[in-house]
Amino acid sequence: MNIKIQSVRFDADKKLLAYIEQKVGKLEQFAGDILDADVILRLENSEEKENKVAEIKINIPKANDVFAKKQAKTFEEAVDLATEALRRQLKKIKEKQRG
Repeated sequence: MNIKIQSVRFDADKKLLAYIEQKVGKLEQFAGDILDADVILRLENSEEKENKVAEIKINIPKANDVFAKKQAKTFEEAVDLATEALRRQLKKIKEKQRG
């Protein structure tokens, strides 16, 4: 799976990029036909501590794209939440295809 990571208005360090690739890569367990994933990391312009946003879009053939957007205190936490939401969506798609 090809994973494209964009960080808007900041430079993501190698540790964060490796973490994202590992987390998003695990989603292939739930859908082996994933073509690619687009990850966008953004800092929201708010006074709140939870201003880190992770958006992940997964491109799957023969199905609609799967998308999740989560906001948290850290990018790692936002990526965790988004990949968990995507995992649930992928499981539903797999169940529908079987049934």
